Amino acid sequence: MSPPVWLITGASHGFGLLLCLKALGAGHRVVGSVRSRAKASAAVQQIEAAGGKVIELDLAESKASIDEKVKGVGQIDYLVNNAGFFVMGAVEQFSEKEATLQFQTNFFGPLFVLQAALPGMRARRTGTIVNLSSVAAKDPQATSALYSASKGAIESLSDGLAKEVAPFNISVLVVEPGAFRTNFLAALNRCEAPLPPDYAGTPADQLMGVYVSQDGKQVGDPQKGVDRIFEAVVGEGVAGHLKGKVTRLVLGRDSLERMRRATGKFLEDLALGEEVATSTAYE
Repeated sequence: MSPPVWLITGASHGFGLLLCLKALGAGHRVVGSVRSRAKASAAVQQIEAAGGKVIELDLAESKASIDEKVKGVGQIDYLVNNAGFFVMGAVEQFSEKEATLQFQTNFFGPLFVLQAALPGMRARRTGTIVNLSSVAAKDPQATSALYSASKGAIESLSDGLAKEVAPFNISVLVVEPGAFRTNFLAALNRCEAPLPPDYAGTPADQLMGVYVSQDGKQVGDPQKGVDRIFEAVVGEGVAGHLKGKVTRLVLGRDSLERMRRATGKFLEDLALGEEVATSTAYE
C-alpha cells in the first residue's frame, strides 16, 4: 500500500513548513506550495532534501490557475489549507484592495483549492481536509476584524462542507491556534490609510503596537502545535484519540481560554434573549 499524499499550502515557513517535514518524517508523500520558490528557497531546500516536492501557488491567482495546479498534484489524501496572512487595521481604514486581498488569500483561495481537490477525494471515497483558522475567528479583537471575518468565513464553510462530504467518507477539521512563535506577526501588513485621530487611546490604537511587540514572545511552540495537528489527522499519538470525534482542534492555552470566554458570552446572550427569541412565532 503506497503512503498517503499531503498537499500543504503556505509551506515557506511556520506551521506549513513544519507540517511538511513532520509528514515526510513519517514516511508520507508531501507536496508543499509556496508563492515563490526563489523567495522561499530555504524552505524549498529543506522539503526537497527530505523527499518532498514543492510547487508555486499564490492564493490570489485565478480559480482556473489554482484548479490546474492542484489537480496537477494527482491523488491527495490530506489537504491542508494553511496559507494565509493578516492585514491589521480598524475596519474603516481598509481600502477595497486591502479588504479584497484579505479575503482572497484567507477565504477564496482556500475555497478554490479544496474545490479542486474534492472530486478526486469523492471518487476514491476518502480524504481529509484541514482548514487553518484562528482563535480570532471566535474572539475578534480591535484591528483584526477583517482577518477574523475571513477566518470566520472559512470556519462556516467548513461546517457546511463537512455535512456535504460526510457521505463520501471525507472529513473536515478546523484548526484554531492561539499565539505561536512563527513569523505570523513579523509578516503582518498594515492598512495604508492612517488611523483617524478620533481613535487615539482606543483599543484599536493601543493594539496596533501590542501585536508588533509580541513578535517572538508568543507562548506557543509551533513544533508541538504541528505535532498535535498531524496526530489528530492520522489518529495516533497525544491527539490521535480526537480523530473523527471533533470538528475543531483548539491549540494553545491562550486559545482555549479565549474560546471559553467567547462561548460563555454567547450562552449568556442566548439565555438573556430566550424570551425574545420565542416571542416571534405565529400564535
